Amino acid sequence: MKKYELVKDIEVMYVPAQSFPEGILAAFEKLETKLVSTGDRTFFGLSSPNKNGNIMYKAATDEKYSGEGKKYELDNFTIRKGTYLSELIKDYKKDVQQIGVGFQQLPDHPELDTNSYCLEWYKGDDVLCLVKLDPLKEEHMKQKPLKTDR
Repeated sequence: MKKYELVKDIEVMYVPAQSFPEGILAAFEKLETKLVSTGDRTFFGLSSPNKNGNIMYKAATDEKYSGEGKKYELDNFTIRKGTYLSELIKDYKKDVQQIGVGFQQLPDHPELDTNSYCLEWYKGDDVLCLVKLDPLKEEHMKQKPLKTDR
């Protein structure tokens, strides 16, 4: 587990999955069919629980220009800059279940932003699993005094 600093917001357009995790692949396939080209795109997966506790998933890609999502009749979302905890999954296609395992290692951190989302950042054959840290909790943790026996 490493900290990862996202220095600027990323505007994305997305297709929601009909179910989780079963509908993830279909959502990415639908997203790709709506695009003219996928060669120079970065792909993301965004997930978070709804008010009923069900996981809502979005298959997303970066917008190349403002308003591109509307052109393709896709909804938009902003991946917020900030500090994230990360876990890199190498060659994820060999065992897609490792993505879930990667996220299971991240959510128990005391600085976690519980109002945020889980983020998958696809980088070739690898995927970077990210969870956002709460800047207020993070600042508090920096100022917390070290415990001693004295």
